[in-house]
Amino acid sequence: MASSPADAPPSPHEPGARVLIPGVVSLLDAQRRTLKHGDTYALFDDYGDILDHDGSPAGLFHQDMRHLAGLRFRIEDRAPLLLSSTVQRNNFLLNVDLTNPDVYDGKRLVLEKDSFHVARTKFLWQAGCYELFRISSYLARAYSLRVSLTFGTDFADMFEVRGHRRSQCGLREVAVEGRDAVVYSYHGLDGRLRRTRLVFHPAPTRLDISRAEWTLDFGPRERKMLSVTVQCLVGEGEEGKARETGFFTAIRHARRAYVHAGRRGAAIKTSNELINEVLARSSADLTMLVTDTAEGPYPYAGVPWFCTAFGRDGLITAIETLWADPSIARGVLRFLAATQADRVDPDRDAEPGKILHETRQGELAQIGEVPFGRYYGSVDATPLFVVLGALYWERTRDEATLRAIWPNIKAALHWIDRYGDVDGDGFVEYGRRSEGGLRNQGWKDSGDSIFHADGALAEGPIALCEVQGYVYQAKIGAARIARDLGEPVLAGQLETEARRLRERFEDVFWCEPLGTYALALDGRKRPCAVRTSNAGHALYSGIASPERARRVARGLFDSSFFTGWGIRTVSDKERRFNPASYHNGSIWPHDNAIIALGLARYGFKDEVLRLTQALFEAAEHMELRRLPELYCGFKRKPDKSPVLYPVACSPQAWAACAPFALLQACLGLELDAASGTVRLLRPYLPVSLEWLQIRDLQVGQARVDLLVRGQRENVAVSLLRREGGGQVEILL
Repeated sequence: MASSPADAPPSPHEPGARVLIPGVVSLLDAQRRTLKHGDTYALFDDYGDILDHDGSPAGLFHQDMRHLAGLRFRIEDRAPLLLSSTVQRNNFLLNVDLTNPDVYDGKRLVLEKDSFHVARTKFLWQAGCYELFRISSYLARAYSLRVSLTFGTDFADMFEVRGHRRSQCGLREVAVEGRDAVVYSYHGLDGRLRRTRLVFHPAPTRLDISRAEWTLDFGPRERKMLSVTVQCLVGEGEEGKARETGFFTAIRHARRAYVHAGRRGAAIKTSNELINEVLARSSADLTMLVTDTAEGPYPYAGVPWFCTAFGRDGLITAIETLWADPSIARGVLRFLAATQADRVDPDRDAEPGKILHETRQGELAQIGEVPFGRYYGSVDATPLFVVLGALYWERTRDEATLRAIWPNIKAALHWIDRYGDVDGDGFVEYGRRSEGGLRNQGWKDSGDSIFHADGALAEGPIALCEVQGYVYQAKIGAARIARDLGEPVLAGQLETEARRLRERFEDVFWCEPLGTYALALDGRKRPCAVRTSNAGHALYSGIASPERARRVARGLFDSSFFTGWGIRTVSDKERRFNPASYHNGSIWPHDNAIIALGLARYGFKDEVLRLTQALFEAAEHMELRRLPELYCGFKRKPDKSPVLYPVACSPQAWAACAPFALLQACLGLELDAASGTVRLLRPYLPVSLEWLQIRDLQVGQARVDLLVRGQRENVAVSLLRREGGGQVEILL
């Protein structure tokens, strides 16, 4: 494969680039209002409408297909005036307040603005979107008001929305059912029937296949209500049956489930209300993105582009939230064990023991027009699966889960040695086996993200810096499990392999002139001698020697990397640096959180505090206090917010969990279920916090509440409550 010129990164439409994110529409053009439940999510504008235009990801989606592509509310055929638009703090409801504009008949004013107030409320529940309009008259006289909804759908597959041009599509139909319903049907090429059913109450005055209109006779200061339910129905079995559930019945059931899900895991409160808002939003985003599967809860990667199970994203999310909520890790481990590859399939980049990269339920994936029905083109998910398994075992001592996935962990270790290290040089490499697969298969998987100092793209197979660290960490962790399960011979073998890998990694990957580890080795074993954040992951895994870890840490905080809002993915000294790129100079919260955990591992607490402060301050500038998937890597300037990236997913699971990992790094928090011990290693608090409280922290069979007070290293830890034994250790 020929290298692209350094100033001409591959198009996102080329095979193997991070697949088909259109560069023609900014998700920042209008305030997006995001709701999600299960396999269903919706993007509305701040009016609560869905405006259809080319490349827009707006709509109501279910299982990777758009079921509603347009929805527009009008008063007397005119756009209403916006008063407010808010997603509730727990992400459950979208509340929109509207009023009427001035309405003229010719030059005569027949209705003054602000005469009617419209409170629009909507939520998602069990593959449906439920919406209620409360319309209140503030007139002292009677008035007949016309309101309407126009609607439509295209049944576009998510990959079509992202830019894929499909060769053919199935049959679309639409019909009015009775006086109060419209049904759109799509007979897909995959043999599945998908329907969108809109039900209106009360029945509209006029109804056709794309518009419902009501003429409402109001008395003085009277209020009336309208509701519309949009159901996403798939197949002809139970899932495809229409459900006659009204708005108020559905909201009772949905609210109860949201409250229950939001109580999972430990709760954190601090002395800083802005930080509390960031933590509350992160917790709510994780609750929304976590989807119940047959194997347990799984955090879908992000809205809108990646609202499905991704292996790497789920694993990192589970790692970064493990201390607070181990149930996510249990669900991720069981799901990825159940979907682990068991045979060689080049079209899906699959080999026995390899862990899933991505799964899709849409039509194009099911018919094979895109390879992502179950796609395995990820080099790091497999060692990270083993890493999470070992961390989960230490955190919970959940023997039932551990024994259930132990064969899968062994299969993953076998993949690392046999398929991951194809040339037998001791390093795990990747190279796609299908032209439709991803060119780059680490977390920086855009087509131009792995390059040499002169900007030339690296030729495969490619051995990434951070992946060698993950493999080292996986073998050390698996050795501990093997020893606990009575397999000392395997444990010793894994420890020996890990030690040899560490020695060889230091010899080959270290770049003395740069003072850091190479980004990667290319197919000719030439180091990609560029300064990147990937080296920070070597600190997280523990593969770095202490002295070199110190030099890596120092480099990550020089002016070429650290912007004041976080650490860039690529130093501004490098040929391909671009602060507004996807992977070559932007700031990713999850990347920074992993680096923070690595800094804490080596005792660099001042750097941890500096990074934590930067990320929290960035979040405080974001809408809803929500950290997005990434933001641009421009330098921080006085009185200026972080620069947003135009097509970043928000919410994104591994961004939402970053604040929890940052606090874990500050506190040096470790939990050992075997001894029922909570350990705090040199706990520090950022300067913006006077105190931090953790409630209902579970370790083994015990639960504790902790209060940490003080500044930097001068902190005191109080045990507020203890149930079921357990102990707290503070190591200074």
